[in-house]
Amino acid sequence: MRRGPVAAACSLLAVLALSACSSNASGDAGDAGSLEPLGPVVTAAPDAAGTPFADRAALKAALLDVGDLPVGFTPVPDPEEDLGLPPASESADSDKSSTDPADCAAVLSPVADQRPGAPASASGWFTGPGFATIDQDAASYATGADAAQAFAAVQDRLAGCTQYSGTDADGVQVQYRIGGREQQPSGDASTAFRLVTTSEGVSLVSDVVVVVVGSTVTQLVATGQDPIDAGVFGDLTNTAVAKLAPAPAG
Repeated sequence: MRRGPVAAACSLLAVLALSACSSNASGDAGDAGSLEPLGPVVTAAPDAAGTPFADRAALKAALLDVGDLPVGFTPVPDPEEDLGLPPASESADSDKSSTDPADCAAVLSPVADQRPGAPASASGWFTGPGFATIDQDAASYATGADAAQAFAAVQDRLAGCTQYSGTDADGVQVQYRIGGREQQPSGDASTAFRLVTTSEGVSLVSDVVVVVVGSTVTQLVATGQDPIDAGVFGDLTNTAVAKLAPAPAG
């Protein structure tokens, strides 16, 4: 499995920190200095209509592709599935990564990892100009009730992780802050938030939306030195929902 968005962000922070030192850049993350409180918990109806995706291939085909994204974004291959590389060891002696509280390490993890039991799950990753990235993962559950529970699990974790800290693989300190963000409701239920990741004076902003579409839950994450344009992100969300509904009969 490819490393999660938080791990990828930490690696990118290291690159940007070196760039900031060499150019005397400030590393500020646009208007992300202050965060709004998380919005109210959103409940997904357990009886939402929709057929689950039969397998990973069908679900993968329903995720955003490069033609759906802003100009300049390109796919990132999966090291294991696309390049045939062995799984990365999460217990390597050289890995000094940590998170406090430990449960917050799962923030932005694929929905299928946060709530196991999905018969089908898939992810897609893209990189764009200025170190920007757009990631999407989705988990298709057997019933709408299972999807509602997965949606609730993501929100439950956020409530306990509005501020947390950790270290990256090299042992460098990293600070995380989560706040709310406004976005038009999507799908059968949705919630949106912002994660700001800071290390050595450099910050990255991840704007996130989690949407329930029938019995499928998808998470869309846009990360960059500045927040993604709200209109662009809203359009991407609507496209993602349209591609996931309805799921093909399996």
